[in-house]
Amino acid sequence: MMEYHEIPPFIYSHQTNIDIGAHVFPVRKYVDIYKKLIEETGLAPSDFIEPQPVTPEMVMAVHLKSYWDDFSQCKWSPYTEKSEFPLFPKVVDFFLASSGGTLCASRMACQQGIAINIGGGFHHAFPDHAEGFCFLNDVAIALQQLRKEQLIRTVFIIDCDVHQGNGTAFIFKDDPDVFTFSIHQQNTFPIKQKSTVDIGLADGAGDLLYLSTLEKYIPSLLMSFLPDLIIYIAGADPFEKDQLGGLKLTMEGLVNRDSFILENSRNMKIPLAIVLGGGYAIDTRDTVQIHFNTCKKAIELYSHQDLS
Repeated sequence: MMEYHEIPPFIYSHQTNIDIGAHVFPVRKYVDIYKKLIEETGLAPSDFIEPQPVTPEMVMAVHLKSYWDDFSQCKWSPYTEKSEFPLFPKVVDFFLASSGGTLCASRMACQQGIAINIGGGFHHAFPDHAEGFCFLNDVAIALQQLRKEQLIRTVFIIDCDVHQGNGTAFIFKDDPDVFTFSIHQQNTFPIKQKSTVDIGLADGAGDLLYLSTLEKYIPSLLMSFLPDLIIYIAGADPFEKDQLGGLKLTMEGLVNRDSFILENSRNMKIPLAIVLGGGYAIDTRDTVQIHFNTCKKAIELYSHQDLS
């Protein structure tokens, strides 16, 4: 039986604090979110759970061995080079730790109702190749491992990144126990795969259309599917000042998005694991603030702390 605690579990790996040089992907956002949570919510470093990295066996439950061999050995090949991300040993550790964080958050959500991985959401990785800054599909790895452990059977993925979760959609395309819901910008990266439900919005969709679309679909789909677990990819990249997205949501609109998803999962008593997904704002502090707001909303809705 899941049991809500005073503070939702936060998972953070110090192995995600790496330097990849000048890059549009702001890897430093993870440590900045971690520090901001400590500074502004009263969380102590001891309140964060350091996850165990996933094992090669867990990775190969999703990814082909030939691809794992190239990635783990930092071999630049046609399968790894599509990542558009550097590849060196600390990057391998980064993705193993990020996937471990998503696995840990998913396990703890099943026990405690909610958990948040400060990381994860690398939904473009396919079984045989990297894509879009994603080497390992942490969500798929976590789900396969939880099902192996018989902790869950059915999962509902709510993907609110600005880019469609094409890797995740492909991996679970023939799996009736995994519902993939993606609301994304249609006319942008990546080449689309078929999710269970795809909502491709036009450029510049804005807050009102985005939120009304969620309201139209999410409650009824959750009610009909009734999953054992929800994994929410809370991308910061629908933001109006994002460099790689064009949906033009405001900071307030993204807070309302988070509130809607979290309130629905809590009201329906469905365990919820949150991963952060993408975010490429011109000012990285905006990306950090958006992710922080997601974490803060989880604290507000799932604990008795007053963060006003």
